[in-house]
Amino acid sequence: MALPECLPPVSNGGMRHLVISLLAVLALGCGRTVDLTKSVTIQDVGTGWYDAGNVDGKNKLVPSISFTVKNTSAEPIARVQLMAMFHQVGDEAGQWGEHYISAIGGEALPAGATTKAFVLRSTLGNTGVQARQDLLKHPQFVDATVTLFGKQGRGNWTKLGDYKIVRQLLAK
Repeated sequence: MALPECLPPVSNGGMRHLVISLLAVLALGCGRTVDLTKSVTIQDVGTGWYDAGNVDGKNKLVPSISFTVKNTSAEPIARVQLMAMFHQVGDEAGQWGEHYISAIGGEALPAGATTKAFVLRSTLGNTGVQARQDLLKHPQFVDATVTLFGKQGRGNWTKLGDYKIVRQLLAK
């Protein structure tokens, strides 16, 4: 096998090492796809309304969810993306904002381990001239839910859970 002139000559032993290294890299990149519904658990869930500041002279509250992800499988898991889709109560078919994150990167989460806490928020929410606590009590305040989806590697998005956004003001 002739190598390009820009590469130094490789002995048969060196060629074997090079091929084995390339195969190992390819195997890591392709990795197996796991069923996230059986391999991870969403835990330590907290929901509420985050103070998104003042917009056009009105106070704005947006739905927020915090959680951790636990690897409940016997194998390490890598490359997991999560998506939160927020909905107004009564309009679950419509979307009221979304938030994507890479929850587990290329460095795999070991079996039994838990990620750091994540906080996902919608950019859309309730606005009003009332004080923030009073806004939560307003008769026209719209409640929300959030659906979490997960995807590992090149797999398909899988529903991991539905959560009601509690009508409480979050400090952060």
